[in-house]
Amino acid sequence: MNETKKIGIWTCTALVVGNVIGMGIFLLPASLAPFGFNALIGWGIVIVGCLTLARVFSHLARAMPDADGPYGYIRQTLGDLPAYMAMWAYWISCWLSNAAIATGVVGYIAIVFPQADAMQPALLALLLLWSMVVVNLFGVRTGGAVQIVTTVLKLLPMVAIAILGAWVLLTTPESYVAHPPTAPITLGGVMAAMTIALFAMLGFESASVPASRVEDPAHTVPRATMIGTVIVAVVYIIVSTVPLLLIPEGELAEAGAPFALLMERFGQVGSGRWLALFVVVSGLGALNGWTLLVGEMTRTMAINGVLPNVLSRNNRRGAPMFALLLSGALGSLMIAMSYSQSLVAAFTFLTRVVTAANLPLYLACSLGLIALCRRGAGHGTGRAVLASAVIGLAFVIFAFVGIGGEPFLYALGLIAAGLPLYAWMRMHRKMADPIKI
Repeated sequence: MNETKKIGIWTCTALVVGNVIGMGIFLLPASLAPFGFNALIGWGIVIVGCLTLARVFSHLARAMPDADGPYGYIRQTLGDLPAYMAMWAYWISCWLSNAAIATGVVGYIAIVFPQADAMQPALLALLLLWSMVVVNLFGVRTGGAVQIVTTVLKLLPMVAIAILGAWVLLTTPESYVAHPPTAPITLGGVMAAMTIALFAMLGFESASVPASRVEDPAHTVPRATMIGTVIVAVVYIIVSTVPLLLIPEGELAEAGAPFALLMERFGQVGSGRWLALFVVVSGLGALNGWTLLVGEMTRTMAINGVLPNVLSRNNRRGAPMFALLLSGALGSLMIAMSYSQSLVAAFTFLTRVVTAANLPLYLACSLGLIALCRRGAGHGTGRAVLASAVIGLAFVIFAFVGIGGEPFLYALGLIAAGLPLYAWMRMHRKMADPIKI
């Protein structure tokens, strides 16, 4: 990229919206169905929590406009090791997201192409994952245009669901009270639903990741982060509520493509298949985008000496070949491990592991902002900023508690695996260049 060409407010906002809207929302109604009205309460908590965390990233961007995104924020406030561990966890969450996206696309492919039922879902998910790895091995030349198109395609199914929900409310409002959810409202149910919903909101920090390439990051990053997060939050709460109230709880919980089911039930015959086609295209676009991102992130970490140098090598087309192959292999492993139950159960499990692996970044940034406020350094570190950091920290802790034991242990084990690598890479750098270390 030409260093004189930097991205502005609209590109950053599109980056937030495009990265947040992956496959999570398209299977989320089925994952949340067993929780009934707990899901709506959980959504409310998630929206407030994510808007607060978005403010945390905004404050950090204003206070440290020259920092290289979240890694720089954490490194300058908490130190090298916390910065490495947070980014290691974030890196893990990226290739885990690829496994979750591939799993989610499978449910909608079966609607568009019924003959796909003859193939094992796990094999189909692996095929999708590796097809995007192969695409990225050829290099990226039109990524910006592709992302704009797929972002539009992601929004079309949601607009259709919102219009359908409004039409049903105006024509047959009794449909919304025909079979209300029966699950009792409990703290455990709210916490579990919240952690599932949080997966669909991951990525709101996207505008801050390429902060060094953003025009006037002190103002652009905060605005794009808040605008993008609000847009996604409003869209998500609408399209999650409609199927929850219109489809019976048990039927929705078993739906591999809940939005397509809703369109077939209350729209025109065949409309569900057309909607599913848009979802598949947008899901593949998200899978391609996150595959590209994790490849570039792996290469960057290798260049900075926190991953083996071999992962920084490019092929003849300029693609990080070994980084892409590694991310594909790790994503394949998670797909194989998760398909012990139904597609919805596999997707739900992966969302929880991804969320658990993503939370350390939010935790470290909240702690970093608290440290910054205590020092009284940087622009805007008063009581209101400190309050945002404390509330964001409380939300992350609440999410950690609600994530559940098994996904948390999986994520904890994956994150802990980075410590020996960190020690080994530091020792290797010290031996290679003892003067600088």
